[in-house]
Amino acid sequence: MTLRLGDTAPDFEQDSSIGKLHFYDWAGDSWVVLFSHPADFTPVCTTELGLTAKLKPEFDKRNVKAIALSVDPAEQHRKWISDIEDTQKTVVGFPIIADQDMKVSKMYDMIHPEQSATATVRSLFIIDPKKKVRLIITYPMSTGRNFDEVLRVIDALQLTDGYTVATPGNWKDGDDVIIPMTVQDPEELKKKYPKGFTAARPYLRVTPQPNK
Repeated sequence: MTLRLGDTAPDFEQDSSIGKLHFYDWAGDSWVVLFSHPADFTPVCTTELGLTAKLKPEFDKRNVKAIALSVDPAEQHRKWISDIEDTQKTVVGFPIIADQDMKVSKMYDMIHPEQSATATVRSLFIIDPKKKVRLIITYPMSTGRNFDEVLRVIDALQLTDGYTVATPGNWKDGDDVIIPMTVQDPEELKKKYPKGFTAARPYLRVTPQPNK
């Protein structure tokens, strides 16, 4: 199964480090960052899960829940969490799915046979409260993720859901944003963008971030 942007994220029940987990029930009305790992007790994964744990206050501010996955068993996840907490000096406050039968990995297309027939690649999905897939990033097994980018994209998605704007390259929260070409009526422009805008070209109109 291949997931694409805008698809409904598949629901599932699977064992995890916190026991049996029903994904939709667990997610509730939150945004979700679902990300996979090739295996437990591996160095890159250990740093990533530690970093995710440390970002909990930032996720909480954005109404985001994090959940990890690997194909190792739940008991091994729990042992690994002790290592993560010890070496990364943090508390892992999110579950790790124990996808031993690779059910979830296959649902979310996390097994890439040319990389490994059993271990997941580093896939990451941002899923909104309506359970729609809003972002997919896939890294090779050897490359750790940039979680600053994950937070940046969540900020952009939440901003553009609330306002008729787009975000330029390298945008960060607080930077100017772009007025989409779909907005052309002068009265609508005044109403939607009361801070005004500058136009380098008719198609390139920049306005201050509306919620700042």
